[in-house]
This record gives sequence, structure tokens and C-alpha cells, in this order.
Amino acid sequence: MNISKREQRVLHVLAQGGCIRHLREDDQRRISEVICVTRDGAVLSDCDLPLFRRLRQRGLIGSQGGAPYRISLKGRRAVRAQPDNR
Repeated sequence: MNISKREQRVLHVLAQGGCIRHLREDDQRRISEVICVTRDGAVLSDCDLPLFRRLRQRGLIGSQGGAPYRISLKGRRAVRAQPDNR
């Protein structure tokens, strides 16, 4: 599966324990804003709404019961291994 650098970056953050928090519009059920948060609480600026929709459409991320979006098993298999520079 071809995954862009921005998608790889977001999936790597999610694989390390981050999440994508979403906000919905009041009158509609559509998601209007997303914020990608690392496990340390920092915000990743690369994650925007079109990127979020691509990841969700491909099944690389998922949410259950209105919880923040996390990486799915398919997403874990698609992300390339990167060294953790901590």
C-alpha cells in the first residue's frame, strides 16, 4: 500500500500511543476538526481533515464508541518501522 510521508508520520505517532481527537459540528454528524496528539501531549500540526479522511477511508485508523481515533491493526501493518530517537 502506498502511504505518503505525512500519513507515515501520523501513523507512527499513533503507533507510539498517540490519538486523533475529533470535533463534530452541532447541527450535523460530520467531523469538522481533528487534532493529532502524541503520547506526551504535544500536537502534531501535519494532521489535517483531508489526511484524516484518507486514513479513515483506508481503514488505517478507527474509533469505537466516540472515543479518540487510534491506529488499527491494518495501520500497524502498513506503517514502516522507524527508530525512536528519544
